[in-house]
Amino acid sequence: MKNKLCVFFILCIGLSTYGQKVKVADKYFRDFAYLKAAELYKEALKKEDSSKHILTRIGDCYYNNSNIDEAYFWYHKAIQKYNDLHPEHAYKYIQTLRSMSNYEEANRYIRRFKELQKDGKYTKGLESVNLEKFQELSATQDMRIRVKNLDSNSEFSDFGGFEIDGNLYFASSRKSDETNQKRKLYTWNEEPFLNLYTSKINRVDSIISVSDIAPLVSDNINLVNEHEGVLTITKDGSTMYFTRNNVSKRQRASYDKEGTSNLKIYSACLQNKQWSNIKELPFNDDAFSTGHPALSPDEKTLFFVSDREGGFGQTDIYKVAINSDGTFGNVENLGNEINTAGREVFPFVAKDSMFYFSSDNRINLGLLDIFESTILKTAKDENIETKNIGAPYNSGYDDFAYFINPETNTGYFSSNRIGGKGGDDIYAFDRYECKQTVNGNVYDSRTAEPLSEVTVQLIDEAGKIMSTVVSSENGSYAFENKIPCSKNFTLLATKKNYRSGNKQFSTSTVNGFVNTVDLYLTPLIIGKEIVLNPIFFDFDKSNIRVDAAYELENLVSVMKDNPEMTITIESHTDNRGSDRYNMRLSQRRADATKEYILSRGIDPSRILKAIGFGESQLLNTCRRCTKKQHEENRRSVFLIQSNYL
Repeated sequence: MKNKLCVFFILCIGLSTYGQKVKVADKYFRDFAYLKAAELYKEALKKEDSSKHILTRIGDCYYNNSNIDEAYFWYHKAIQKYNDLHPEHAYKYIQTLRSMSNYEEANRYIRRFKELQKDGKYTKGLESVNLEKFQELSATQDMRIRVKNLDSNSEFSDFGGFEIDGNLYFASSRKSDETNQKRKLYTWNEEPFLNLYTSKINRVDSIISVSDIAPLVSDNINLVNEHEGVLTITKDGSTMYFTRNNVSKRQRASYDKEGTSNLKIYSACLQNKQWSNIKELPFNDDAFSTGHPALSPDEKTLFFVSDREGGFGQTDIYKVAINSDGTFGNVENLGNEINTAGREVFPFVAKDSMFYFSSDNRINLGLLDIFESTILKTAKDENIETKNIGAPYNSGYDDFAYFINPETNTGYFSSNRIGGKGGDDIYAFDRYECKQTVNGNVYDSRTAEPLSEVTVQLIDEAGKIMSTVVSSENGSYAFENKIPCSKNFTLLATKKNYRSGNKQFSTSTVNGFVNTVDLYLTPLIIGKEIVLNPIFFDFDKSNIRVDAAYELENLVSVMKDNPEMTITIESHTDNRGSDRYNMRLSQRRADATKEYILSRGIDPSRILKAIGFGESQLLNTCRRCTKKQHEENRRSVFLIQSNYL
């Protein structure tokens, strides 16, 4: 991860005995000057010193600078040559495979990795890894998230967006004025040191842009040759907690006995529109790093990251109570529900108490991914849910410094993914519930006239009726902004004396899209006849088939909707068999049809006659009829005999 404060948490490895250049390279590596260290390690390789230490250290240099291709190349060389690679490097090799989307190889090597690491220190977060999960996390199916690379990003590193009172605060190594032009370059990545900046937030259609970018106003913040970044501010805007290198009273970097300038958290107060009264928090220490402050919604707890002793991994997330008198309670590790053997960094707590952080030792897409957890919302006797929030927030690169306002569903995250403008960029996003509209008109299929008072129901894939409307006088209907995106639905239209009609449609991924679906209903009453689809009978049979009963239900509906209606039933056969036999068969069919209708609760007096006509009124007078022509002759007709309106 380029130019972000968590790099300070990487533990330095002691000097080896390989030779002068290796020793010098080790020192640069310890001082986080990875580009220089890699150059020196490669010089040692020219002397054919391809030791495990050198190969993995070169891999580490590129891994820590998020150069995935180079990191993979050197870790792969080490793994091919040495069977007893340290599990930490095996783990990093897996991460590079993930970032390159080589999930099958990553899964294969995880099995080998678990054999190498018998005690499970590095494999704990990988127990549930599988290809399907990786593919799920990398799929960009959720189109309800818009992501924008902020125009304000520079060619250098910009990260850690924090919003309050219409202002965006962030850390950047940009060169913004003459003072910054004179700043030294940080040897780790040859960029200027980080400073804190503020800018005005502008919103157009929920997507954020910023303007009026300026360094934070203070005489004691944004020191010339020190890193400052990753901040949080109280809701009233009066107090800020921020991260800085360990600084002496002379405002110079202080180093521990190994030559590392660790991180510390400081507080500042806003007085006369300037940040002043800078104080170091009491739980800092020169021997380890403490940084990445984040406040709970009630501002009674401060969360932070540290590599102090007693943790679960390289860096853990901790919390400390903020007392009413301004003092602090005891530091507590957030536990193994959050922390792993890897790096957990950049905590953030949303207003709804959802806890966010980044980790490189859980199921992810490679390097740091953003996770959310219910740890602050879950009772002691309930299960804590911690999950990867997936794409598009996460990628195969470092994704971190998540911020969201649940009330507006807008926020920020930082990433060094492909397509950015600098080392790290700030991305703004907004989340919305993708909804669409469906509207149209309902018509009579015979006359093409619009139909009013048609009941139209919206039905989901499970068959559940989601909503119901009635068509207007001109036949129009609409379900306004009620339909989820990317799903399948059915529209069911019903009207008295019409056959029910339905139509399926699918919504797209475009929020606010209007689907137009016209519906057509077939009239069941035409003139003096109830017109059904043919009521078919099997050859030489008079029993009501299932398909015939299904069709007769339309007749039952018409008669129930029109209680004054009376009818006669006419039944016909095909021309196979004798006239006398067909006459008796048609009568049995007419009687069977009548009995079915009566069985559905229709008063017998409303069926005036049920008459069999045999083959005396054939529709098809063919001599050698097809099966279809014979079926068309085997029919029933339902004639209306009264004024039913």
